[in-house]
Amino acid sequence: MKRSHGFLLLLCCAMLHPGSGLRCFKCSDYTGLCQNVQECTFEDSCISLSERGGKTIRQCIRYTDCDNSRLSQMFPAVSGFTYRCCSSNLCNTGSAVAAAPPVLALALTLAGPLLSLWWCWV
Repeated sequence: MKRSHGFLLLLCCAMLHPGSGLRCFKCSDYTGLCQNVQECTFEDSCISLSERGGKTIRQCIRYTDCDNSRLSQMFPAVSGFTYRCCSSNLCNTGSAVAAAPPVLALALTLAGPLLSLWWCWV
């Protein structure tokens, strides 16, 4: 009986959460109206980076790259910017202000799977 219960739990979670990959908005424009969605393959975060001139870049990114020095290397044509990194689906909409603290990113990364397991048990 325990073995079949474990299988049902796994099946339930697979059906409720198909494809565990993160999805982020992907665009680079001045309007702020981003409609394109990108499936992240190796990245664990989304970024919204706003340059001083008004252009906003949204895409998938590794959370370890979410710091001023690394972003300056990744976007050398952008002179001044603010940014926001986040770790939930389509969270990189809205205005960029600063990087999320690593503790918050870790909490968000852990919360999703834990909530999924809890939901499957209910």
